[in-house]
Amino acid sequence: MTATPATTATTVNTSATDLYPTRGAQEVVTPRQDPVVWSAPGAPGPATTGELLAYERDGFLPVENMISDDEVALYRGELERLVADPAVRADERAIVEPASDEVRSLFEVHRLSEVFAALVRDERVVGRARQLLGSDVYVHQSRINVKPGFGASGFYWHSDFETWHAEDGLPRMRAVSVSIALTENRETNGGLMIMPGSHRTFLGCAGATPEDNYRSSLRMQQAGTPSDTALTRLADDHGIRLFTGRAGSATWFDCNCMHGSGDNITPYARSNVFIVFNSVENAAVEPYAAPARRPEFIGSRDFTPVR
Repeated sequence: MTATPATTATTVNTSATDLYPTRGAQEVVTPRQDPVVWSAPGAPGPATTGELLAYERDGFLPVENMISDDEVALYRGELERLVADPAVRADERAIVEPASDEVRSLFEVHRLSEVFAALVRDERVVGRARQLLGSDVYVHQSRINVKPGFGASGFYWHSDFETWHAEDGLPRMRAVSVSIALTENRETNGGLMIMPGSHRTFLGCAGATPEDNYRSSLRMQQAGTPSDTALTRLADDHGIRLFTGRAGSATWFDCNCMHGSGDNITPYARSNVFIVFNSVENAAVEPYAAPARRPEFIGSRDFTPVR
């Protein structure tokens, strides 16, 4: 069970206009050049007009009871099966904790498991993605963040789009993530934090992208992280929202939201299914600020619409 290897690009992308420069000599602040909600008002889909307006304003949309208790049990059981499978654990798509060697994240779960593939195709999920992005969509990335108790490390503050633009070649901010809770998300077990409204400003980070950066960044991100000064300014301007909720709840958030999560030192795991949908009209090109593409299991180049 071997993941598809990365396809090497000989140079960074110089063939297209770069609306969002990053990974240069110093941080660069760029106002957002793209819509937040791409569909026309009244477009069909699961989200109400009020929810779309809130998403456009804040950059995120919490959804209670996205899936049922029975579905939570199904997906948790499948997660436990995957994590316990030695072949899966030995696969490059399984990322382990730096300290404990426990599984931290499992990538491309919609290809590893038909159970999770069916979740991706669920109209409650993909329908909302189409509605937000105003087009057919494909899966740019899927994973499960396991975050076991007693010391699982957090994910430092970052914008996903900064990485996807720099290292995967996504040209525009036309992608959305959904995090579906498979365990209760408490105030104490390393929940998702977002700076509301931060999606309207792109923070281009300082410093070049190391070769094969993904090998270390999936365990602990360093390249593509903002300075303390920039994070303080964003937090002062926007505040910080911590997301809690029962298993089965979900949080949708824009690709450019500044977000992160703390360590989990409680006994209670925080396991979430994480799916990234990208518009088929925003297909990845060559990386804008990296020496090579990341592997397919992290940044897919299968642009087939989800059906």
